[in-house]
Amino acid sequence: VQLQASGGGLVQAGGFLRLSCVAFARTFSNNAVGWFRQAPGKERAFVATIAWRGSTTVYDDSVKGRFTISRDNAKNTVYLQMSSLKPEDTAIYYCAVGLRPYSGRESRGYRYWGQGTLVTVSS
Repeated sequence: VQLQASGGGLVQAGGFLRLSCVAFARTFSNNAVGWFRQAPGKERAFVATIAWRGSTTVYDDSVKGRFTISRDNAKNTVYLQMSSLKPEDTAIYYCAVGLRPYSGRESRGYRYWGQGTLVTVSS
């Protein structure tokens, strides 16, 4: 599976962005998809995940209430709507396809990873 993440950019604090993750060569409709991020000088961290039918979503506490993950299996696309952005949200955001219909918060539960898209939030 080849994943392409897009939608990153430079935004002011309080602004919003929508990230997209498209899968090529193979559908991920039977798998969970997660978003992770890696800030400068920090380890990659969980952001959100969505189960295969979209019925279950889980968020890290740091983004809960501000970010929304959704998916359109017909388009093989998962979205991360980000609002009320903060400077601490600055990071490279990666999408990943899980090993199972629900794959949890741990990165080891995800097999295929996209190349990442950079989000920069200015204060």
